[in-house]
Amino acid sequence: MYRSVWLTVAYILFATTSFAQRNAQRAGLLQAAVDKHLYEPGTGLYIQTSDPAKNHNPHADLWGLCALVQAANEMERLHPGKAYLKPVVRAIDQYYDPIPPAPGYASYVVKERREDRYYDDNQWIGIAYLDAFARTRQQLYLDKGTEIYRFMMTGYDTVSGGGLYWKEGDKTTKNTCSNGPGILLALQLYEATHRKSYLDTALLLYHWTNKHLRNANGVFWDAIKPQENNRIDSATYTYNSGTMLEANVKLYRITKQPQYLKEAQQIAAGTLQRFYRDGRFHSSYWFNAVLLRGYLALYREDKDRRYVDAMQAYADKVWEEDRDAGSNMLGKRPEKELLGQAGMMEIYARLAALK
Repeated sequence: MYRSVWLTVAYILFATTSFAQRNAQRAGLLQAAVDKHLYEPGTGLYIQTSDPAKNHNPHADLWGLCALVQAANEMERLHPGKAYLKPVVRAIDQYYDPIPPAPGYASYVVKERREDRYYDDNQWIGIAYLDAFARTRQQLYLDKGTEIYRFMMTGYDTVSGGGLYWKEGDKTTKNTCSNGPGILLALQLYEATHRKSYLDTALLLYHWTNKHLRNANGVFWDAIKPQENNRIDSATYTYNSGTMLEANVKLYRITKQPQYLKEAQQIAAGTLQRFYRDGRFHSSYWFNAVLLRGYLALYREDKDRRYVDAMQAYADKVWEEDRDAGSNMLGKRPEKELLGQAGMMEIYARLAALK
């Protein structure tokens, strides 16, 4: 009997270690591929895809770096002592635009061309910086997260009952992708500072998003259109539900109110039903990385592995079916995007760190 139990435990430990090592190896190969094919050491900038003919600009849009900065944080968490964040932060600094009403990051390299500033782009960076602050306690990351919060709030008004717009100067759309991460950023600042105003903001955005953009199945629509009689854009993407899933888990941890955990479980079930088919989550790599953040947050509370296991099955399938053996980069198209490589790097790194 004891031998049988020991063998079972040994098998579980072997399987867990094997999965962890495999995921860590894949994340490392993607990191090396990005450095080799998508990074310019001379400028300290990244490029959009591996095929220069497909790139509409000499360097990447900020969106790709929104994914890469989070992946770099997860790689540092996985490999303490390594400096994956520094080059990404230096690149992001070149998108910084201090113009009124508040400093923020533009969607393209400022010295090359002045472009729009998107609230969600800034929020993704802020979320990664505050994750880095929680891990390293480096004041720079908290300061930057606070600055991004100030920029984010310039996008708030009471049209359509509240909520944040998607892009600076564009009053046509308020999106889950600018409100969900806005909630997370505010909650992270509350966790870091315990200032009630941040929690108040998070709850304000949370209740508005639930009221206007959540469907009955626990999946979130893309946007509401204030200038079109509040028409709903009913497109659904994994990352929108992922941010709201994680927000509910954070609110449960902060308030201890069980309705937030119940809501998180409903969202998780809704996303699995809506997006998961044939061993794949049918959305982009990076959108699915954001969904994994929510799944992992929920798993730490209720220990239900089915969502994380589904993401592991997806990650295995992507590596088996979508990888270019020559470059170790992922994607069905010949050109490999920075955004996608960073999204899958984050997925593998997070799965590798899972206990």
